[in-house]
Amino acid sequence: MSVKFKDYYEMLGVARTASADDIRKVYRKLARKYHPDVNKHSDAETRFKEIGEAYEVLSDAKKRQRYDQLGANYHAGQDFAPPPGWEKMQYEFGARPESSGGYTAEDQGDFSDFFETLFGGGGFRPGGGFRSGQAGGGSFQNFRKRRGEDHEATVTISLEEAFHGARKPIHLQVARMDEHGRVQHESKQYTVQIPPGTADGARIRLAGQGGQGAGAGAAGDLFLRVQIAPHPVFRLVGADLEVTVPATPWEAALGAKVPVPTMTGNAMLALPAGTQSGQRLRLRGKGLVGARHHGDLIVNIQVAVPRHLNEKEKTLFAELARVSSFNPRADKT
Repeated sequence: MSVKFKDYYEMLGVARTASADDIRKVYRKLARKYHPDVNKHSDAETRFKEIGEAYEVLSDAKKRQRYDQLGANYHAGQDFAPPPGWEKMQYEFGARPESSGGYTAEDQGDFSDFFETLFGGGGFRPGGGFRSGQAGGGSFQNFRKRRGEDHEATVTISLEEAFHGARKPIHLQVARMDEHGRVQHESKQYTVQIPPGTADGARIRLAGQGGQGAGAGAAGDLFLRVQIAPHPVFRLVGADLEVTVPATPWEAALGAKVPVPTMTGNAMLALPAGTQSGQRLRLRGKGLVGARHHGDLIVNIQVAVPRHLNEKEKTLFAELARVSSFNPRADKT
């Protein structure tokens, strides 16, 4: 049987010497352009199937070699009849393990008579398909569903929102493909639930808010990576909070209870007698407490010396200097 020869190189618009990488890039560009879910022109489905058929052959080294051997001396529009014995050859056309994205033969549906004659059709396994009776009256066939890509963005929140949890409105610029296959950007608003105890770098998943699916495939997910803004009082280290608290010389020397700020109000911290400047004390459970972590509040004590003394204070400090044997430059205890 003679059929019309199809020039697969011409269909993709590539030279016969084109590399596999060049062919893959051109195919992906054309597949996006003529995808029937994107391109509503009357010939889009036909072109999509043609470029898919061409890519199925030219992307596979063995199929391409056989095609070149039999088709290199033919031109589009001429009759083609393979030599005896070729009609017995069959191929299993499915997704190849080494496939790196793009649509496969299984996605394309029926192949042309030329393809069937050249490679045989007995091994073809029809995959999922274009849905029948899509909106707009279109009737597509044999197109496999593809899930949309997952997207990721960064959202900045306050330490208070991370600690207490919050419902936070955010605006993001998202990309989508229009009916002509062009990438468009639009602003979308989301209301995000921030769980209490959310740590810096945590990811929040918004199901179905990622890239568009193809062929009625589900949309991908949007992942928001949390970034906690610096705080004027506390420093976040992992799940722990750190804060600096000043103490007077007599509070540090004699011991005292001093107020310490926390995320839920002041707490009283007992300073042991002889507390040193720079000493770090811990209030357990006062940091970020979430499902996977239990942070503490680390209090850094800084002994503050009065800059201005009244006469009574000067007298008392002078008396302390006279009677005290403490020498910080000699005493190592």
